[in-house]
This record gives sequence, structure tokens and C-alpha cells, in this order.
Amino acid sequence: MSGPLRLVPDEAVDETVQLRVLPLKRRRPTLPAQRPPVPEQLDLSADPLDELADRLREICADAVHPYEIAAILESDGLSDEQAALLYGRPDSFTLAEELFERVERRYPGPSAEFANPWRADPWRCVVRGLVFALPGLGYLLGANLFAADRMRFGLPSGMLALSVATLVSWSWNQALAHRSYAWLGRGRRRSAATCLAIGAPLGALTAAVAGYVVGGPLGSLCFAAGQSGYLAAATVLLVLGREKFLLLALAPSAVGAGVVLAVDVPQIVRTAVLLASLGLAVWLATRELLRCRRGEAEPVPLRLPLSKEVPHLLFGLAVGTLTLIAGLGVTVHQAVRTGSAEGVSTSPTGPAMIALTLSLGLAEWLLFRYRAMAVAALRTSHTPVEFARRTGGVLLGCLFIYLTTVAALDAAATVLWPGAPALGVPELGALLLLGGSLWLALLLNAFGLSWSTALICLAAAGAECAGLLTGADPTVLQLIGCGAAAAVLTATAGPVLGRTTKHR
Repeated sequence: MSGPLRLVPDEAVDETVQLRVLPLKRRRPTLPAQRPPVPEQLDLSADPLDELADRLREICADAVHPYEIAAILESDGLSDEQAALLYGRPDSFTLAEELFERVERRYPGPSAEFANPWRADPWRCVVRGLVFALPGLGYLLGANLFAADRMRFGLPSGMLALSVATLVSWSWNQALAHRSYAWLGRGRRRSAATCLAIGAPLGALTAAVAGYVVGGPLGSLCFAAGQSGYLAAATVLLVLGREKFLLLALAPSAVGAGVVLAVDVPQIVRTAVLLASLGLAVWLATRELLRCRRGEAEPVPLRLPLSKEVPHLLFGLAVGTLTLIAGLGVTVHQAVRTGSAEGVSTSPTGPAMIALTLSLGLAEWLLFRYRAMAVAALRTSHTPVEFARRTGGVLLGCLFIYLTTVAALDAAATVLWPGAPALGVPELGALLLLGGSLWLALLLNAFGLSWSTALICLAAAGAECAGLLTGADPTVLQLIGCGAAAAVLTATAGPVLGRTTKHR
């Protein structure tokens, strides 16, 4: 027992035996639950760089290096002092690096709204291919104007004068077209028309005089003069974008050539058809020039140096020489070997030349296609190496498509050409090397490498001419000359066009 028992009610209890018990410890009254104290909030602003990152998110996401963002910041007038005062960073480059790290990269592909400046109308390129090829039908109408009984270098008398006039026209009109396009690129259509109005007749006169100096029958010299006038008018219409008008001017010659292939037509009728095409082309070109000249005059005079047209003149001369060797090389070679015109046979290069001229429309479209795909690669590539790899693949793809088309056109023209034998493997290889060299040269010319392409093609043309006059086989000469030119042009195009700065 720990304490006394009360056995009887109200019984007194002896206090001596009563156990003293200590009083219980008074408990504090329970207080209601309180929330933990909240620390005092200081009125501090957030990092202002967050707001800047949100505002420049689109720019920062597309940037491939912090320097691009730094350039944007500096162009907006942000100095190092302002970067330190407003954002707490020592300079704009440090600020750009932090923005580059904060914003996630995003390299968008070409969107539907993206306007590619290198889009080309395929039907327009088809028309241009036709206007490049149809003038060849004029030679069927004027074949009787050349004296076949008198030969010079294996060619009918007067054909040499026509060849010289053709080379002069090609080289002159190449430089004239480049100069006129330079005016058009500056938005000066009136100045371009003035350039064409002066240069086209002067070039036609120069080519006609060159043919006259070489000499030949009167009919062939008149044909050479008429061809020079047509090439001048065609240059005017092509530069001003009037291909359909030129196609209309060629309609009489095309119809007349078809009739000549079916029935015998007197020479006076043939000549009248040729004069009709020439007169129509000159009239349409003159009308377009007068229409452009009636436009508003340019307020600020501008001069373009003539020295920039020299490489284009040389390029036209080289291309014309390479093409003439491909068409007439076998005939000239046989004449040089035999020393006379006897036993000289015609070469089966007619279908090849038709295929080459018809393919020029596709060649032009592929030039635009390459530039368009290069711009798309510029927007989607992450590194310069990736961009160079993509543009290299596009270059080889376009070249493969062009050469395949040339071979297909040659096969089709051979089937349609009466009695034309098929080209052998060496001859077809020479044709493809010539076409590949011309396409690569045009591509490099479009990127401003005019002197390089002119010198490369001129060296190949000079080597082939020298070898042809010494009696070397023309097919072998073309394989070596055009092959070397194609190799050098390819080696030049790869590294140069793989740079991003060439496509901006």
C-alpha cells in the first residue's frame, strides 16, 4: 500500500502518517497553433537579363555564335558601360555569351513564307532552250549560198568567214549582255536599253566586217552579215526578257526548214524566209528598245568601267571556239591531214550540236536550281563543314542531271537525223566533257569568278586549236582539252562554292 486507507467514513486521519505529495507542476495553457514567421520580403528586382532574353529569343535561337548576338546588341546602341549599368555584365560580349547559353538553339528550315530569290520558271527555260536551238535550222535554208566546189580548210568557201563572224558575235554579245544585266541589276532599265541600242548594232557591224575581211562568195558573206544582225537582235530580246518574241521571229525559219526537208524549194524563197525572220527579230528588238527608252530618266548618273567586260568577252571567244571545234573539228582535221579538200567527209556532229544547244535551257534552269538549294542549305546547315558537304552534293547532282540530259538528247537527235550514225564512246565522252565544262564555267561566272573561267576555257581552246592545226585527232584533243578544263573547274568550284560567304 502506498497510502492510508479510509476504512470508516469521516474518520480522522493522522497527518503524521499521511504521505506528503508534491504538487503537480502547473502546465502552461495551450496556445492556438501559429504559422512560422515569414521572413521579411525585400523589394529586389529580378535579373534584367531574363527580360532581354525573352525579347531577343527569336534572334538568339537562330544564332550560331555569340558574336551574332553581340552584333545585334551593338547595332541597337548597347555599349559596355550600358551593359554594366543595366545588366551587371562587364561588356556586351559577356552579355551575348550568357544570352547564347540561356536560349535554346533552333535552326528552322526554309518556311513557306521564305522568298527564295533564285526561283526560275521551268517553262521560260524551255523557251530559251528552243530559241538557242532553232537558229540552227537557218543553215538548212542558206546551205546553197556557200560554194561547195571551192574549199578552204576542208570547209565550203565562205564557211570560214561565217565561223569568224560567229566567234566575233559570240564574244561581243557575251560582254554586251553582261554589261546590260549589270545595269538591270541596279534598277536602271533605261541605261540597259541605251547600252543595247549602241552595243548591238556595233557588234553586228564588227562581226560582218570580220567575215568580209576573211572573204568568200557574196551569198555567204551576206548570210554571215544577216546572222550577225540576228544575234545582235536576239541578245537584245533575251536580255530584256522577251524570249517569246524571239520565238515568234524564228517561226518563219522553222516552218521554212521543215518545208525544205520535205520538198525542194528555190533559193530565192529560202532567202525570203531568212530575211523575214531577220526583219522580224530586228523590228521586235527595236520596238522593245524604244519602249524602254521612253521610261523615266535616272536622276543620278552612273558609270560602269568597261574593263569588267574583258573577261566575259574572252569567255565568249573561248566557248565559241570550243563549240566550233566540236562541230567542225573532224572536217578541218581531215583537210589538214590530206592537204586538200578531196576525200573530206562530213562529220556526224549535227545531232550532237543540236543536243548541246537544246540543253542550254536546262543548263540555265539548273543554275537557278543550284543557287536556290544552296540558299536552303545555308539556312539549315549547323556548321560550315555540313554546308560545304551539302552544296557539294547539290553541285554533283545538278551536273549529273545535265550530262544525262545531254546524252539523252543526243540519242534522240541521232534517231531523228536522217542517216546520222551514233556517236562512239570517245565522241560521246568528248561531248559530255564539253557540256560539263560549259555548265561549270557558267556557274562560276554567276558567282563572280569571270577571270578564272575565261582563262581556263581560253587555255583549253588555244590548246585544241594548236593541236588541230598540227594534224592531231580532234576527238583526242577534245578529251584532253575539255577534260582538263572540266577537272580544273570542278576543283575550283568545290572549295569556292563551299564557302557560306559566296551565297549571301
